[in-house]
Amino acid sequence: MSQAWFSRYAWGVLVWNVLVALWGAYVRATGSGAGCGSHWPTCNGEIIPRSPQVETLIEFTHRATSGLAFLSVLFLALLAFRLFPKGHPARLGSGVAFLFMITESLVGASLVLFGWTAHNVSAARAVVQMVHLANTYFLLASLALTAWWASGGAPLRLRGQGAVGAALLLGLLALLFLGMSGAVTALGDLLFPVRNTLEALERSLTPGEHFLVRLRVLHPLIAVSVGLYVVFAGYLIAHLRPSIHTRRFAHALAYLYGVQLLAGLVNVWLKAPVWMQILHLLLAYAVWLVFLLLSAAALARGARRVELGEGTEAAHRGTGGATWKDYLALTKPRVISLLLFTTLLAMLIAAKGWPGTGLFLVVALGGYMMAGAANAINMVVDRDIDARMRRTARRPTVTQRISSKGALLFAFALALLSFLLLWWGANLLTATLALMGLIWYVLVYTLYLKRRTWQNIVIGGAAGAFPPLVGWTAVTGELSLFAWYLFALIFFWTPVHFWALALMIQDDYRAVGVPMLPVVLGERVTVMQIALYAVLTALISLMPLLLGELGLVYFFFSLTLNALLILKSLALYRQPERRTAVSLYKYSMLYLALLFVAMAVDRVL
Repeated sequence: MSQAWFSRYAWGVLVWNVLVALWGAYVRATGSGAGCGSHWPTCNGEIIPRSPQVETLIEFTHRATSGLAFLSVLFLALLAFRLFPKGHPARLGSGVAFLFMITESLVGASLVLFGWTAHNVSAARAVVQMVHLANTYFLLASLALTAWWASGGAPLRLRGQGAVGAALLLGLLALLFLGMSGAVTALGDLLFPVRNTLEALERSLTPGEHFLVRLRVLHPLIAVSVGLYVVFAGYLIAHLRPSIHTRRFAHALAYLYGVQLLAGLVNVWLKAPVWMQILHLLLAYAVWLVFLLLSAAALARGARRVELGEGTEAAHRGTGGATWKDYLALTKPRVISLLLFTTLLAMLIAAKGWPGTGLFLVVALGGYMMAGAANAINMVVDRDIDARMRRTARRPTVTQRISSKGALLFAFALALLSFLLLWWGANLLTATLALMGLIWYVLVYTLYLKRRTWQNIVIGGAAGAFPPLVGWTAVTGELSLFAWYLFALIFFWTPVHFWALALMIQDDYRAVGVPMLPVVLGERVTVMQIALYAVLTALISLMPLLLGELGLVYFFFSLTLNALLILKSLALYRQPERRTAVSLYKYSMLYLALLFVAMAVDRVL
């Protein structure tokens, strides 16, 4: 037998085990786990059951196919040790796969022998279901890696991966956690069915309900936050470890997770029918395996490490001697200050008063950390153009007082701590929205739009509109129409503010080839666009008055602030020079801050 044949066999074994795992989910979803009674490995005391019931036939079929899967993995391991030389990773992968196949069989047997089947509602069953899911994930992962290495994939290089290794490990753990929460949710759907989504939500929030019911509401939010992270990590890793494989896996991951979230919504809407649960689980396996293969390609021996400057003339390993001031500079505190101000004022607006000191401090710290993480990643990605711009030439990633590897580690630590802090101190929705802001800034603006189109700041600027949503949900736990108004206000204000800055430093942008609006279409078009967005911002700022959310105090403040904003925009239109651009740029920051203050004062009064 050749190694080429072995690789095809290995992929076939992986597919077969996925199908067996899906059939196991069908056994659980149909309540057929007790189809063979409490007997194992026999079925109702017989090797082959005679005159079986439907449940018995379903369970026996699962056992038979599982037995074939066990033999296929055993044969895979024996072949790997026969065909590949000592030290080849396919040997390790197949051996680990066989160990997980053994534990898979033992966990399956425990479900039957201890009666954790059918309508058992014990906490022990939920724990074993999570362990079973985790073991299946590990089994499929080891089989996928065996097939990957047998097909020519390079061995892993784990040392020196820094933040890339940490980001991938976090993604794998997050997907594992998501899968385990999904297993518990699916068990709750089986044991505690509901008539509609509203009933499911009401029961989830009712004190005294069974823990399987109360945990159900968390799974969708966990799915969104984990999905956002793994897609973000996929594209960032594809940028830092560029290859045809990482790019393809990153794209596949994004598409798969989009379909997975859609399937999850349909699953909830249809009240979790069996066929939909199976499809949902199949997509979960696919996401897990694609992220795993992305990790294998990114960590492969010989993969170029962009953050270390490999493949370029200049290395980015850091000169050392960084102080706390350098790490503070990584977070861009001056940029964050206004974003954080809108976050905290949104809390006052939502609460119509003081939201509580503890919550206020948690959101302040968590919001700063998440925004700081986004800025630190931005500095790593943009260090090549930052080095050629006067405004950014002293950034610590350019001077290399902090290495790119160190900056990324710092950023991921900040982001993780921020997410956990906001989840603990506020709620999961708040943490997810903060993460969405980071992802939008890094993925959509920095990695995709900034160097491609002059619309970069229009679309990418939405990242700066997430902070008010974070502050609002921290207080209320939900997103109302008023919260989305705050989002829209900052979204339309951003081009006015940033294009004024772009006019001031357009020579720098032109020198490094960043297609900001003044560089691409010229000053006249830029000032016309600024004037247009200033008028749109003014009109949007009046919407809460029409909705009855704000009163006279805000009305008079907003009229004055908007009049000045439009006048300064018109002044720039008449005289598009540095002096008027600086004036509008500085006033735009004051405008937004005072407008939020006016809203907070009006709501309190």
